[in-house]
Amino acid sequence: MKLRTHLCTLWIVLPLHTMAKTRTIGVRSLRANMQKILNEARRDNVHFVIMRFGEPVAHLVPVKPRRKRTMEQLEADIAEARRQIARGEWYTTEEVRQMLGLPASKYRRQRIKTSRSYRQ
Repeated sequence: MKLRTHLCTLWIVLPLHTMAKTRTIGVRSLRANMQKILNEARRDNVHFVIMRFGEPVAHLVPVKPRRKRTMEQLEADIAEARRQIARGEWYTTEEVRQMLGLPASKYRRQRIKTSRSYRQ
């Protein structure tokens, strides 16, 4: 990758595994081959510059895949959550809704009273 300034030329060197291929593609070709292009972007880490009448109008870049969690990480997270609950560090649904700026729930949870004969 080469960046030009008024006074000098600056070269940026990146490791090969981080470099992505860049291709230009027209809007019509993108419409005709959308699935193929999306698969190529994801599979081969290809960045596309979408051109319209010879001018770039958009960039299509693959999304970084989510980091897969291992079973050990999940078990550690569950253990930490249990420790937080034991320390009393938890929120009610209404507190979470308030923190997120969501309106209060219209429906409150009500206890259902049952007769003894039904519970037996």
